[in-house]
Amino acid sequence: MSIRGSAVFAQRYRAFLFDMDGTLLNSIAAAERVWSTWAERHGLDVAAFLTTIHGARAIDTITRQALPGVDPKVEAQWITEAEINDVEGVVAIGGAVEFLNGLPGDQWALVTSAPRELALRRLAAAGIEPPAVLVTAEDVASGKPDPACYVLGAQRLGVPVRECLVFEDATVGIRAGVAAGADVMVVTATHLKPMATAHATIQDYEQLRVQRDTDGLLSLQGLAD
Repeated sequence: MSIRGSAVFAQRYRAFLFDMDGTLLNSIAAAERVWSTWAERHGLDVAAFLTTIHGARAIDTITRQALPGVDPKVEAQWITEAEINDVEGVVAIGGAVEFLNGLPGDQWALVTSAPRELALRRLAAAGIEPPAVLVTAEDVASGKPDPACYVLGAQRLGVPVRECLVFEDATVGIRAGVAAGADVMVVTATHLKPMATAHATIQDYEQLRVQRDTDGLLSLQGLAD
């Protein structure tokens, strides 16, 4: 594991907010199998299209294509059902399960662009226990990069979002965390090439630990300490 950017290690947080795909688990192979089928059916350049799907809600991805005669709600439902039926190769990011198990249950939330049923299916496939607070695609009117999802996650935990640390992997999610006013940690385990970012980064969770102080605040410990 490698860690870059030590500023977040000097901070204390009320809670952690996690994206799911690419951040806690790797579902790229499954997602790209489904989306490739959809893109081919609609005559899209598959390779170029696949670069646009990560981190966003299916309905938002489809709406952006502005395909004539295509109902984004209907197509998004097809995508969701296909992804629920295909979790082959979905695995947890290194060290994620152990890291999450070390967090107080009332101080972390999952904030994902996936629909709830798909999120629960992928978490189960990756061996990750769902948290008490789960914000999914159905919970917000606008998906990432809109910050509403992260604001809602913090609200459901009963903490100010500006006192949270967001864990993300995708550009739209990073933008959502920043717009919400939270600090951001970028997880790079599924990145095929380096991402230019001013935020702290970790490859995975293998040597990342959390400490809870007497005030109930969370701080990170790792190779950057």
